[in-house]
Amino acid sequence: MNGPIPVHLDVNGQAHDLSLDPRTSLLDCLRERLGLTGTKKGCDQGACGACTVLLDGERVNSCLTPAVQCDGMEVVTIEAMASHELGARVQNAFLARDGFQCGYCTSGQICSIVAMLDEYRDGRPSAVTQDLAGPGPLTDAEIRERMAGNLCRCGAYNGIVAAIRDVA
Repeated sequence: MNGPIPVHLDVNGQAHDLSLDPRTSLLDCLRERLGLTGTKKGCDQGACGACTVLLDGERVNSCLTPAVQCDGMEVVTIEAMASHELGARVQNAFLARDGFQCGYCTSGQICSIVAMLDEYRDGRPSAVTQDLAGPGPLTDAEIRERMAGNLCRCGAYNGIVAAIRDVA
């Protein structure tokens, strides 16, 4: 091993210059080095989506993303969603529609929803998009397909889908 690597991250609008072991995941960097514990470690294998954050506007599983590969990039976590226009609307819809139960997956769900709605508005198709020429109505099937990478072990999917419908 060659030792720590210098990494510059812009996290929730704040610049951080770090020296990181190249094996450090973005998730561990956020939680252990920066104290941002809203992003949750679920499976630590990229299967559950609890660790979802936005990296230059795209949703990523932070448990699978090496922090050193994020050098110079913008990271947005759940901690910034209250001041993010769409993120705040999603959070309010989650409350109104009972989109959570235990809440463990909620931070990843909300970050994923914000990115998913941007993807949808940009016209990016999903596996169930009927007309690839552009987005049609955001159906429940479309929502469920686009959110398939985020699991809720409590089964609050109906409330999550309803919250997304409200915001969309």
